Amino acid sequence: MGCESCGQVNAGTPKGCQSKGNCSKGGCTRKNSFDWLSKLDFHDPLDMHMVEVSFKDGSRTDFYLNSDRIDVHTGDLVVVESQGGTDVGRLNLSGELVRLQMKKKKVHASAVQFKVLRKANERDLEKLESARNLEYQTLVQARVIAKSLGLKMKIGDIEYRADKRKATFYYTADGRVDFRELVKSYAQAFKVKVEMRQIGARQESARIGGIGSCGRELCCSTWLSDFKSVSTSAARYQNIAINQTKLSGQCGRLKCCLNYELDTYLDALKGFPKKADYLITEAGKAKLIKMDIFKGMMFYAYQNTDRGTVMIALTKERVSEIQQMNKKGQKPEELLDKYDVQIVEDKTDFDENLTGVIDLPPEKRKKRKPKKRRPSAQRKNRTNTRNSSNQGSKSKDGRRTKSARRKNRPNQGKQNRKS
Repeated sequence: MGCESCGQVNAGTPKGCQSKGNCSKGGCTRKNSFDWLSKLDFHDPLDMHMVEVSFKDGSRTDFYLNSDRIDVHTGDLVVVESQGGTDVGRLNLSGELVRLQMKKKKVHASAVQFKVLRKANERDLEKLESARNLEYQTLVQARVIAKSLGLKMKIGDIEYRADKRKATFYYTADGRVDFRELVKSYAQAFKVKVEMRQIGARQESARIGGIGSCGRELCCSTWLSDFKSVSTSAARYQNIAINQTKLSGQCGRLKCCLNYELDTYLDALKGFPKKADYLITEAGKAKLIKMDIFKGMMFYAYQNTDRGTVMIALTKERVSEIQQMNKKGQKPEELLDKYDVQIVEDKTDFDENLTGVIDLPPEKRKKRKPKKRRPSAQRKNRTNTRNSSNQGSKSKDGRRTKSARRKNRPNQGKQNRKS
């Protein structure tokens, strides 16, 4: 996920950019584009005078003019113009690939107004770092102010401009929110120009990031840029159980990965017979239980028979044949033809040493020997000696004195020996 410098580890911490997972060459696959043309050593006669710049670790990108032909390369931090100030971002794309990126995002060249000013120096980076340090504290305070005003909205993320003159508040809400009073409170509390921008649940998870149920970073925060609608029918086509908790992602919506293999499943389903939930035979009525799409198998079980719920595997061609017979009013004797052989899945016998790990033999532990109990005659003699010793000298309150206890101790041992 990182470059070579980030991959070097020193005492448990990565070297290199020290940006906690964001590579110094444009971000560790966080919404970044690989500028492969910049690696080729040749002159481009149709050089593009526009560049793509990413902000806040790739969560936002925009296009800028490089009309002054400043010598900047992919991965450099640059200072760009902004409305009423300046901002610092990382150069993401340059050259001919910018033209293709603008065509993909449907951005016209006339819409690009601001330009690149210069390369960022140490002072610019210090300002950017101080602006990023303000964001978390501002986020907590902004949520408190929104809750005190009784607004049904959630502040998801805040982005300060590098000059700290403007802050963009990203929020999610179910409906329309009247935040005119909220903007006044924010401007009074933070002393900046406030911009409110409503985003969806998927865009919020893309900005914040996280780890999915697959163990990898979220697709929306790394490479996925366009969010297509996902419905439960995508899960049904793939024979996935409709479990809302398992099908939902970090954003609370259906996972985007349900659409990744949907086209493959739809192509495989074209050869299956339609409306084949029930088949009628002389042995009884059979119901469709499940399907194996890629193997082309359909599993049926008889209803209201003495056979129980034994599933019979049929090929899709056999199901189509029985359907044609049912339409003509005919019934086959069985689901399986007498010349057909029911397919049995092969069970692969794995070697014992499949993983290559040496298994140690179980450790033998010695069992503790039970304590030998004394015979009943010895126990009776012991109790008798205790009772006789208790009848020794006692104090006024009926308790035995210490001297009497000491005298009885050797007597007890002698009596035990005699017995």
